[in-house]
Amino acid sequence: MSETATAPEPRLAHFPVTFFAAVMGLAGLTLATHVVESAWGLPALFSWLFLAATILAFGAISAVMIAKYRRYKAHFIAEWMHPVKKAFFPAISISLLLIATALAPAAPGLARLVWGIGAALQAVLMLAVVSGWIGHRPFQPMHISPAWFIPAVGNVVAPVAGVGLGFVELSWLFFSAGILFWVVLLTLVMNRLIFHDLLPGKLLPTLTILIAPPAVSFLAWIQLNGGQVDALARILVNLGYVFAAIVVVQSWKFRVIPFAMSWWALSFPTAALTIATFRYAALTGSGFHAVLGGLLYLVLLMIMAALIARTLLAIRRNEICLPE
Repeated sequence: MSETATAPEPRLAHFPVTFFAAVMGLAGLTLATHVVESAWGLPALFSWLFLAATILAFGAISAVMIAKYRRYKAHFIAEWMHPVKKAFFPAISISLLLIATALAPAAPGLARLVWGIGAALQAVLMLAVVSGWIGHRPFQPMHISPAWFIPAVGNVVAPVAGVGLGFVELSWLFFSAGILFWVVLLTLVMNRLIFHDLLPGKLLPTLTILIAPPAVSFLAWIQLNGGQVDALARILVNLGYVFAAIVVVQSWKFRVIPFAMSWWALSFPTAALTIATFRYAALTGSGFHAVLGGLLYLVLLMIMAALIARTLLAIRRNEICLPE
């Protein structure tokens, strides 16, 4: 009896919601590969394989999270109340919106259904997260990190497929909310990064999330603006490059950080900037951006290969799903 009482909790109790960042990365790889296949005149083969992997990963991780909620509800609620992990919950709805975006060209009917579910869940999670930030518990500057951008990113993801699927007014609503919260959160995050203590080691890779809002906002604005590259579109895509440069300069600090699921923060922002670059090249005829898009895609492939290999190794070594 005493051995049972002191036995460590099963890993399921500590299965983190940050696993959905991996789904976002796989979805981003899917969409980037589709863009590359279209730009280079290749058959749409690998993008469909990556989409299948994305859907399988989303289903598996969702099933585990549901099991965690049912068997270890207290741990699930503690994760929801955590000042950093709370921001990762909208990665669930973002994953659905990205899957809908990938499905849209070949299965618009199914894409509309998935988009509707994802949009509804995104609205609920965004309001719940923001409401939690505002008045339900005290937060300190040390709790702020680039991960707080995730709810805002979800809003600007919605129009990327939403406009083409017929949800034009809803897409404007999500885009408006996303842009507003991005500007507000950018101010808070930059204040945190400049004037307060350094980010904890495990959170340093989340600096890459700085790239995602302007890159995805560019893609959303192009959809809402009828495919026209105007001044705002140019500002957004170039802000993506500015933040990418900042991340590259800071990336030397990542070398000594042990692997954690937060490393998956590198994946989706890189994919978003890759897609935005290819889209900009196609709309403007810029050869420079076409080459840059190809280079970014190669970087994305290397990042994804490293993340998948390191995650599998961490699972094999029992290095994740541990109490903190």
